Amino acid sequence: MTSVPDNRPLVRHRRGRLSLEFTPGEVQSQMDPADPDALVLAYARAMMCFVLFKPRPEHIVMVGLGGGSLAKFCYRYLPHTRITVLELRADVIALRERFAIPPDNERFRVIQCDAAAYMKELKGSADVLLVDGFDANGLPNALATEHFYADCRRALRPDGVLAANVFNYDPKYRSVLVRLGNAFHDRICQFTGIAGNNHILFAVRPAGTPGGPASVMQRKVAAWGSPTPGLGFGLANRLLAIYTVARLRKALL
Repeated sequence: MTSVPDNRPLVRHRRGRLSLEFTPGEVQSQMDPADPDALVLAYARAMMCFVLFKPRPEHIVMVGLGGGSLAKFCYRYLPHTRITVLELRADVIALRERFAIPPDNERFRVIQCDAAAYMKELKGSADVLLVDGFDANGLPNALATEHFYADCRRALRPDGVLAANVFNYDPKYRSVLVRLGNAFHDRICQFTGIAGNNHILFAVRPAGTPGGPASVMQRKVAAWGSPTPGLGFGLANRLLAIYTVARLRKALL
């Protein structure tokens, strides 16, 4: 089972924003109290690009709650989607009210568990997996193994998509690329430069028949702007993420 570090989560007010940190100065999550459902950080907007692969998921499973930015956004702006959040740390879950995370209900629930162990039980139950679990030391080893990614593939329904947040300077980065590629038979892609040092990797479990929408999008993203994935350069990819988030918000105005 993944061990819980000694570092307690820190909640800080800075420049009108509320931040969650495990190490002082290293922001894990951030919220604008005047607009608590907005996605403040670029990497969170980048992860929402999963809707380009899966526009109307029935069930999203998230690994890592943090300050709940992605959970809140999906809950509000994907109103027909059920959301399950897996979080190891009770002290992080205890902060949910401070970060305006909704209470559990028929569409939304937070489960305290070891996500690596829980993932084994989710066979064929998720349309989207968002893997964003970090501790004070970065990406935990338990969330970076080939066994874990294979369990993620099995947890997805056919043509489901995984979005994983990995720092490009993490010593495990190259091995993560290899293991994720092995688990998903190289059906992976990313948008280069979309969120700085946060590289968002998208992997698709193929549909039972060829031509599933998520599989088609994965092939397009991998081919666009080759050898630079996505729209060809970082600014275009960042603008794509901003547009994707804005479109979801506008749809509910």
